[in-house]
Amino acid sequence: MNSRPMSTTGHHWWEAERRRTTAVQQGLNAVSWVFLLIGVMGFVPLLTPGFSGIAFAGPETTAELFGVFEVSVLSNLIHLLFGVVGLIMSWMARFARRTLIGGGVFFAVLGLYGLIVDAVNAGDFLPSSWATGLLHLGMGVLMIVLGFVLHRELPRESEARDEGDFGETNRGAAR
Repeated sequence: MNSRPMSTTGHHWWEAERRRTTAVQQGLNAVSWVFLLIGVMGFVPLLTPGFSGIAFAGPETTAELFGVFEVSVLSNLIHLLFGVVGLIMSWMARFARRTLIGGGVFFAVLGLYGLIVDAVNAGDFLPSSWATGLLHLGMGVLMIVLGFVLHRELPRESEARDEGDFGETNRGAAR
């Protein structure tokens, strides 16, 4: 039986993916922490005036983060969920860009929806104010831009594992 610990030379795909952190991964990581922070702050009564009137969903909520951005339990959960998913996806470079762009499209559409749908409309399932709609639209556009600007050519799989064209390890070779 082999008692040596498992090698960390990139024999598993996730080790090769995680070894080199790209700019798009760091960008998604930062955006994800912002969404987690916003989601948590939406549940803090000191930061959310009118917290006692928070609704699960819809425009009936009286809670406003910092007294400006309308929040509900559902909107806070969406922010928390995207933050967690973003942190997980930031581990893999190939998914970080897709998550930034896809999440950006989602939040941009959500922002446009909030700006277009009247607050008393029956189709409004999230709290919507101009400030909240503009914030979601702005974050969505920023995420899409980050997804395109921070993306660079990913290394070939053999380069990510520090292997040559024939699978030999380049660790001891002069570079």
